Amino acid sequence: MEDLVAEKHVKYILSVEKKKDDFESLVLEHLRMNGAYWGLTTLDLLHKLGAVDPDEVISWMMECYHQDCRGFGGNIGHDPHLLYTLSAVQVLALFDRLDVLDIEKVSDYVAGLQNGDGSFSGDIWGETDTRFSYCAICCLSILHRLDKIDVEKAVNYIVSCKNLDGGFGSIPGGESHAGQIFCCVGALAITGSLHHVDRDLLGWWLCERQCKDGGLNGRPEKLTDVCYSWWVLSSLIMIDRVHWIDKDKLTRFILNCQDRENGGISDRPDNAVDVFHTYFGVAGLSLMEYPGLKSLDPAYALPVDVVNRIFFGKQRAPSLLAS
Repeated sequence: MEDLVAEKHVKYILSVEKKKDDFESLVLEHLRMNGAYWGLTTLDLLHKLGAVDPDEVISWMMECYHQDCRGFGGNIGHDPHLLYTLSAVQVLALFDRLDVLDIEKVSDYVAGLQNGDGSFSGDIWGETDTRFSYCAICCLSILHRLDKIDVEKAVNYIVSCKNLDGGFGSIPGGESHAGQIFCCVGALAITGSLHHVDRDLLGWWLCERQCKDGGLNGRPEKLTDVCYSWWVLSSLIMIDRVHWIDKDKLTRFILNCQDRENGGISDRPDNAVDVFHTYFGVAGLSLMEYPGLKSLDPAYALPVDVVNRIFFGKQRAPSLLAS
């Protein structure tokens, strides 16, 4: 089995920020805040977060902050959205710098996007999606402000998106998809509501995502993709069914997607690498306890030591996944 070329991945991530005019940078401009989260979390999992200047990152992030509504945009001059607000909060948590936020105002922005049926809109334009339910619940939990929303309604809305196959969709009646399943299971885990999940039925659907090449796909009849190493594995861990897949085969698949010369991980072997798949590849390896990587919390998508610091100081955290 190939090894993880960790140093190459560190150099790749650090180089991405310097290439502001290449194709990858241009197509990711609108979600640069997410890119910062993917890249910086990867560095932290590799024990290399110290390779970046926190003050420089935070200074740029605060330029993406909207004083009028208190949310974050995906880049300077871009509109605020829950997706980018969660990434900003997660990055600040990585640096242990949540103190730079006006937590009451940011949490008011997030809570204000809850709708009457318990769902969340991503921004002022009103699109609803269980991704946004997860973003809101995760963000408010990190900020210790879950009491600002109607948690029961939020949970009931997520449960209304559950399908007969045990999975979850983006809205009620929406097709089950591994990414949406992570969002729903993660939100239910954070709120202590995993009793709503049929663990065996969902576990079966998720473990069937493993294909002959060892990789995972997001739904039936689709190609494998490294990113599902995170979406599927994290959900299986949260429902205690991760032993239903072949971890060795999945590890080999992820390692085979590395660019061993220049660093980075791609969606499938021999494809172009990007920060998104590099993060989710390393995250998947972390969830499988690959040697040399920090442990990653499956619900909060942050290193376990960061989650422990947020909720328990330096103490070891009890399980966040108890139902």
